[in-house]
Formats: sequence, C-alpha cells, structure tokens
Amino acid sequence: MIRVDSSSLPARWMGAARLTAGAFLLCAIATGLLFWAAPALGTPARLFVFIECVGMVFIACIALLGRSGRLRQMQALPRWLLTGATAIPTGYFGGHLVALLILGEPIGRVVGHESDYMVAFAFGLVLAVFVLYVAATRDQLAKEAIARSDAQRLATESELRLLRAQLEPHMLFNTLANLRSLVSEDPPQAERMIDQLIVYLRSTHAASRDEVTTLQSEFAQLRAYLDIMSLRMGPRLAYRLDLPAELARIAVPPMLLQPLVENAIRHGLEPKLGAGRIDVLARSIEGGIEVAVDDSGLGLSPHPLASSGDGGEVCGSGLKNVRDRLQALYGVRASLTLQARSPCGVRAVVRIPS
Repeated sequence: MIRVDSSSLPARWMGAARLTAGAFLLCAIATGLLFWAAPALGTPARLFVFIECVGMVFIACIALLGRSGRLRQMQALPRWLLTGATAIPTGYFGGHLVALLILGEPIGRVVGHESDYMVAFAFGLVLAVFVLYVAATRDQLAKEAIARSDAQRLATESELRLLRAQLEPHMLFNTLANLRSLVSEDPPQAERMIDQLIVYLRSTHAASRDEVTTLQSEFAQLRAYLDIMSLRMGPRLAYRLDLPAELARIAVPPMLLQPLVENAIRHGLEPKLGAGRIDVLARSIEGGIEVAVDDSGLGLSPHPLASSGDGGEVCGSGLKNVRDRLQALYGVRASLTLQARSPCGVRAVVRIPS
C-alpha cells in the first residue's frame, strides 16, 4: 500500500509557477527602472532580454557553485562572498554575450555612452547583491529548518527510549508478582504466562533495534501483551485484534499502539468493577490507515489537566508521547484523537498517511 502523495504535486507545480512569475516580475521591474535611468541603452524589449539573460547566467552560476563540496564546507560569510565574486562578473559578461547572440547583434556592442555603462553596471551590481542576499537567507533558513527537524527527531527518539524504559519495568514488575503466586497455586497457568512473557520481551527487543516496524509486528506484540494481561485479570478482560491481511506489511513507528492499549487497561479497565474488553481494529482509509483502540472502561477523565487540546483527554505521558511522535514523523497528516464511547469507555484513533 505504497502510494505517491499526489497532493504534493500541485504544490510543487504551484511553487515553480510562483518562482517563475516572481522572476518575470522582477525582470520587468528592473527593465522599467533601468530604462528610466538610462534610456540610451535601448528599447524596453531589448533591455528585458539583457536583464533576463544576465539573471539566468548569474543564477545558474550560483547553483553550480552551490554543488561544490569545498564551498559547502566553508563558513557562510566567506562562502557567499566567494560565490558573489565569481557569479557577479560571470553573470554580467556571460549574460551580455548570450543576449547579443539572441538578438543577433555584434559582440561588443551594448551601449553607446560611458555614463550609461556605469548606470547599467551599478544597477546590475545592486540587483545581484540583493539576489545573493535572498539566496543566502533562504539557505540559512533551510539549514535551520533541517537542524530543528534533526533536533525534533532526536528528541522523539529519546522519548521513545524513555517510553520503553517506563513500559517494560511496569510490565515486568506486575507480571513477576503474579508469577510468584501462580507458581505454587497454578503451575500450568504460570508456565503459560512465562511463555507469553518471552514472546512479549522478544518482540519489544526487536522493536528497540528498528526505527520502523510493521503493523503485523505491532499486533503480534499487542497480542502477547494482552495475553499476559488476560492471565492476570482473568475473566475481567476480553480482547479482539482485527488486522486485515492487506495492511499487515504497512510500515509504522515501533511501539506506537502499545501505550494506547496500556492506557486503556491501566486507566479504564483495571479500576473498573466487573468485566471489560478491548478491541484493536485496523482499516484502510482514504490517503492512509486508521487504527482504533476501543475499551469499555471508566471513560475519559474529567480532570482539566488531562485535556489533549483537541476535544479529548490524555491520561499519562504515554498518549502525549504517541501524539508527539506522530507530529514529528508525519506532521499534520497524522493524528491521535480520543472519543468517549457510549455507554462507557474510550476510543483512541490513530490516523497515519500512506
């Protein structure tokens, strides 16, 4: 279920169209100003050809220099000074040569008055410095955006490691406490719990080594976890996992669903008297997938500090971690929402783009 995000294609075309329109408008404005300052240079159409050719050669020179490995290793200020010292004369003289060839005029003929030469050169120099400043600013902003993205990714990975450190001891301590009593009271049940614990620990260890996993692996880990919890809670917990075969190989972040299920048990089913159930359902939606974790527990917390900011409530740091990871990996295209169920319980819905 690998798809091309077609929604990004119009955005790219629109970006290219805006850039082209901006360049055309800049050349038109420059033509008008230069014709006003030095009318002896020629007609507006002729000036437009010269300005367009100079600009294209200048920008092409900047682009080629930007691919140089040595320049990319330099500090920003000397790199852009060197770029300007190379691109400005190359663009000015090379662009004039190209314009003369296009217009069919003899090489060396540009203007007829020395003062007009000086006006054209000064005008071109100011315009080139402005373009260089814009390019340098865009480059700096792009680097800062990459640095922020890397920092956010590292923070997300740190949160994931912290989440694993929080989940596994909590899981182990409670399970081992149950095992101690089962060893003497119900040895077959204790053996079954040990088997499920081995499966669970093996799956979490595998997830800890990978940045991505599959829905099939996530559901296998959830099954091992819920098997252990059903042994601990007995008839108070029933569960169902529904993963369509066509979604089994979908790539997802590891341990994305575990906090949702643990939250449902810890805050919904364990404090509740009587039996309850959890259903984890995956389905395909337009543009991605949706995984819902339904429980019949106590419901959403009325405490104001538990508000998630989008109409639901968050109990504990696990759900906040899930939401932060989705934001870091997919942006606004992914979401985690919580909804109250009737007559009781909570539905946690994760939407991930394909």
